[in-house]
Amino acid sequence: MRAMVLEAVGAPLVLKTLATPAVRRDEVLLRVEACGVCRTDLHVVSGELPRIRPPLIPGHEIVGIVEAVGEEVGTLAPGARVGVPWLGGSCGECAYCKADRENLCDHPEFTGYTRPGGFASHVTARAAYCVRLRDGADAVATAPLLCAGLIGWRCLQRCGDGRRIGLYGFGAAAHIITQVAIRQGREVYAFTRPGDSIAQSFARSLGAAWAGDSDAPPPQQLDAAILFAPVGALVPMALRAVRKGGRVVCGGIHMSDIPAFPYRLLWEEREIVSVANLTRRDAHDFLALAATIDIRTAARPYPLEQANRALADLREGRLSGAAVLVP
Repeated sequence: MRAMVLEAVGAPLVLKTLATPAVRRDEVLLRVEACGVCRTDLHVVSGELPRIRPPLIPGHEIVGIVEAVGEEVGTLAPGARVGVPWLGGSCGECAYCKADRENLCDHPEFTGYTRPGGFASHVTARAAYCVRLRDGADAVATAPLLCAGLIGWRCLQRCGDGRRIGLYGFGAAAHIITQVAIRQGREVYAFTRPGDSIAQSFARSLGAAWAGDSDAPPPQQLDAAILFAPVGALVPMALRAVRKGGRVVCGGIHMSDIPAFPYRLLWEEREIVSVANLTRRDAHDFLALAATIDIRTAARPYPLEQANRALADLREGRLSGAAVLVP
């Protein structure tokens, strides 16, 4: 198999030829059709997440075809098309797992972080954490749904029944969840890097009611705001934008420090909450919904060998939508 490998934190990924892994009892071996490039991958390669142990293969928005199955796998067979998201395994025994909150598992596995990911031609995954995909769906367009879409969906659910939703950072997750929110009858207000007219035009083309700079006030108070950009300074800005009783949802796995802000921004029962990881139920619910909505995923394909370029384009904000590696 071929893989783009992180050999040292902060270093460029290296193309390697490796032995194709054998499947364990509960695993499947996939031939990777496409793997999205997520901002979490940037945090992994940059060493911004704890306990990174190179060498490792990043990537957790995987679309693949089953080539082999472990002896205990009875739900999938060779030829099946599946998706592999960020949550690669949970213990099933801790208090969180038993409370149906496996996203907070005390002993989790994460694809492309604690187990090999999809920046490769092949990958193994625990069968119980794969999700079936439609055979005819475009692999490149589907890959971003497996994290950008899922995290966006979990964040949108945390907004409750709020009608006016602000999205700070208009990239892969925001452009997907904008389409879902509008189909639900909500209004979307898009906040981008100051002066980013391309992202703002992109947001309007998807139906956003307003698009402007992240430091600008929206034309109306928001019911809720979601922060996809990993910038802590946006938290007090979002608090200023939401109404009394409003909620600010932090969707990233990593964020720069939140600066001090006056208590009056939080007062009147405003809330700040975070979203951590996802559950298998999130995946099944969101993908079932996505099948009924004509989501237009803006995805730019890159050859596997250009993973470093894709990461750089994401880091520098040169993408409208998502980057996807195609082995």
